Amino acid sequence: MIVKGKRRKVAWGITGSGEKIMETVEIMEKMKKKYRKIYDIRVFISKAGDQVLKYYNLSNTLETIFDKTWTEINANAPFLAGQIQLGSYEFLLVAPATSNTVAKISLRIADTLLTNAAIMGQKTSTPIYIMPTDFREGSVITQLPNGKDLELKITHEDAEHVEKLSKMPNTFVFEHPDEIPSIFEKHSGN
Repeated sequence: MIVKGKRRKVAWGITGSGEKIMETVEIMEKMKKKYRKIYDIRVFISKAGDQVLKYYNLSNTLETIFDKTWTEINANAPFLAGQIQLGSYEFLLVAPATSNTVAKISLRIADTLLTNAAIMGQKTSTPIYIMPTDFREGSVITQLPNGKDLELKITHEDAEHVEKLSKMPNTFVFEHPDEIPSIFEKHSGN
């Protein structure tokens, strides 16, 4: 439901993956500017995500662009899962999501800030959008912070967790940061 004059909260979760992190931050900055009157984007960073953001020199960038950023202390601090459960957020976007995060959600292991929030969202019909870094089996080339390429091999098991996740209620899996604008558009009421 859209309330005139009141911005709706969006939770953006960042896990410990460098894969597509630069593109994701760029897209989210555009979403903040485009939808500044509609959405209040709040950033929730996992412990591993905090390390990766520092590695890619993005920590200060995020804190400059987004007014509200929190780093995980434990599965319930900050208390994102409870706020998701109470319907305080329009949707939860986890991008990028590591294979570890995807596997934990698919196996119902809620022992981190973002896995706990995602599972609570699934239980309360909050839309959950997840961009797994290990989307399909095979090789991918990722770029390191120093600009060098690194080939990664995505396992069959990682791809199976993505497939399982895509079949879960209120859960939408997508492959690339370019798909994020359509998520915001879908919820904007336009």
